[in-house]
Amino acid sequence: MGSTIEYYAWDDFWERRAIAARYLSQQRLVRMLDDPDEVVRRVLAYRLTIEHLSTLMTDPDREVRITVADRIPPEQLEQMVNDEDYLVRQTVAKRLKTGRLFRMITDPDREVRKTVANRLPIVSLGLMINDNAEEIRRVVSERIDPEYLDPLLQDNDWLVRFSACQRAPLNKLEVLLNDEDKDVRDCAKERLAQKNKIL
Repeated sequence: MGSTIEYYAWDDFWERRAIAARYLSQQRLVRMLDDPDEVVRRVLAYRLTIEHLSTLMTDPDREVRITVADRIPPEQLEQMVNDEDYLVRQTVAKRLKTGRLFRMITDPDREVRKTVANRLPIVSLGLMINDNAEEIRRVVSERIDPEYLDPLLQDNDWLVRFSACQRAPLNKLEVLLNDEDKDVRDCAKERLAQKNKIL
């Protein structure tokens, strides 16, 4: 069977080459790295040993690059932080060491930045407090040290203010008692009322 499978590795039809790639030895797989069909290279991205994956980091097919980003060692991921495809960068953001995520806080894609905001060390979240996407600022409001919530208590998005109101120190909530949004006002009043009950 081995010789038959190797025969199909060089078949004119990509389907046969892709099937063959599922069973070939690592030595044979390396010889297929320049296969013209992306489906074949996707199989390679799944099957190749880690040391051979770097060759596919710049593959023209994004699914190949996503698989590579999901498999390569974390220390090699920084080579892919500027990939042209947001799904590749999001995969990188999910795996990159948290101490290196600051490189991606200004990524052009919101979903990538959201992933970063969810993983960034708390001490670095202030770097994203003015992100132009409300969704990102909401994540920041849920994770940042409560002492640094002041800017978010006056955010133009009511959900951000509401989230900040739930966590901010009680002595900073008075600014929200006259908030334009009822839910935010009620949240501030309720928390302050609880403070008064305790006192």
